[in-house]
Amino acid sequence: MADEIIDLTRYLKREPAAELPRGSMTLWGAEGERSRFALPLWRIIHLAQGERGLILYAPVGRPRAAAPFVVLDLGSDPARLDLDDVLLPRFGPDEGPSLVDLGRDGLAVFLGARAGSVWTLWVDGIAEREGMLTSTVREDVLFLAGECAGLLFLRDLADEAELDEP
Repeated sequence: MADEIIDLTRYLKREPAAELPRGSMTLWGAEGERSRFALPLWRIIHLAQGERGLILYAPVGRPRAAAPFVVLDLGSDPARLDLDDVLLPRFGPDEGPSLVDLGRDGLAVFLGARAGSVWTLWVDGIAEREGMLTSTVREDVLFLAGECAGLLFLRDLADEAELDEP
């Protein structure tokens, strides 16, 4: 991994100037190595025009039992951990890479499965976006979600989930 400083302005020039929600930016569950999720989550939230991004895990076939692993909340301090209104798709353990765009109701990306848990990236708080994501934005979101999946499974961060209490 390069030691250079990441220049966020090159990303911002590519998209129309959309204002991010003003207020707090709160990370939850991002201690140690998990802090590496902050940049790709922030970028995905920006692309989806959302307010909150989460890495979630749930037992296979039980998306309603999802628990947060890392949360980046641009609209609340402390970060909102509630998942009551989250409409997670029922991803299976053998799912291929997929993105489900529910418009203003949210955005879900299947990250993978390990040890009986399905991992999903979720973005909500999408109030301003009209319509679905363009193909270019979808590709960017999938690329960044791939970074999150790499952190989870190649750096074995997903193995920490068993220790966490939602």
